[in-house]
Amino acid sequence: MHSSSRRRLAAAALSTAVCLVGAACSSGSGSTGSQGADSDTYTIWDPYPQFAKGSAWTKLLDKCGTQARVKVKRTGFDTSDLANKSLLAAQQGNSPDVLIVDNPVVSTLAEGGVLTTTDDNKLDTSKVDPNLLAAGQSGGKTYGTPIGANTLALYYNTKVLKDAGVDISSVKDWRSLTAALAKVKKAGKKGITFSAIGTEEGSFQFLPWFWGAGAELTQLDSAQGESALSLWKDWLKNGYAPNSVLNNTQTTSWQEFATGDYAFSENGTWQLANAKKAGFDYGVLPIPAITQGTAAAPTGGEFVTVPVQQDTGRYATTRKLATCLTSTQNLYDTDTTLSYIAPTAEVQDKQVAANAEMKPWVDAVKSAKGRTSDDLGTKYPKISEQLWKAVQSALSGSTSPKDALAAAQSAVK
Repeated sequence: MHSSSRRRLAAAALSTAVCLVGAACSSGSGSTGSQGADSDTYTIWDPYPQFAKGSAWTKLLDKCGTQARVKVKRTGFDTSDLANKSLLAAQQGNSPDVLIVDNPVVSTLAEGGVLTTTDDNKLDTSKVDPNLLAAGQSGGKTYGTPIGANTLALYYNTKVLKDAGVDISSVKDWRSLTAALAKVKKAGKKGITFSAIGTEEGSFQFLPWFWGAGAELTQLDSAQGESALSLWKDWLKNGYAPNSVLNNTQTTSWQEFATGDYAFSENGTWQLANAKKAGFDYGVLPIPAITQGTAAAPTGGEFVTVPVQQDTGRYATTRKLATCLTSTQNLYDTDTTLSYIAPTAEVQDKQVAANAEMKPWVDAVKSAKGRTSDDLGTKYPKISEQLWKAVQSALSGSTSPKDALAAAQSAVK
């Protein structure tokens, strides 16, 4: 590996401090990459350590290996560890053949010289929704294909809204949502809960409102960004949202909603199973933009990527494995298991046909946006950190939304 490549890898390692959200986490095991495997064994690393041998996921990997006439050696890593392990493996010339990684990390690995492009590896991305594919693009090149996506929307408690005299169909923008929260409070219930914690989770949850106001991550202190932060601050000031949002994770925010006292909760597809166990009727509404329409929410979910190999003869079989994992039927099965929305319209239609409750999530994903889109790449972690600091500062009353965002923009520069 050339010294310039090593420098890119070292720089990329510094940017993997992005906290990843909406993913299951547990300890992974060590493994060797493709250099430690024989010619009939192909290595796959993924961020799903919760799926043990014999699960539907590992059976799919074995099936794809059988179809490609090779053995598959799979290792599941904790999501937050996988990026660093991937960078280290690349430095050692020991990358896995297939790497499934959280979408914000793709640009980091790409800029570090770890990944091949789809032009090089010939993965077909023609059916993938462009807004989802954008999360895996950097410098005008594409570095993989999404295996599925999750995003944020508003869960709502049907009874709380009914008792407060709120017709959910009237909630179409910020004004009507705030009016609904006022009615709920007047009826003696609680309005909305979300996560504004000082981590990536806080930025992740703020982005739909930030983007929904028309703001851009390249200019944090715009008037549009200020209006989004002012919306959240006013909700706290008027008692429509609890002060606990300052420390809430997405999990603790959900626990508040699960008490049955709140009208709304901003949360993701990963709470669907818990929603069914909540014990009350609920619905899902895509997060509204400042005016009528759906706000762009950030996408979670992983990309199937093909790391650079010294033995380029491995790529043909690797492509067969990646293509198998992202085939129409396998995407449907995998995304059902992961509570993900598929990245193609064909599979999304199958998901809605099988379960009508998926329709608002499909709508939300179609309007969603990658956090590293707009060619932000490795700039995103620094921007995000300043954004969540601004949210914390404004909501705690330390400073005004305008001054908080001005300080954030100055820090980013």
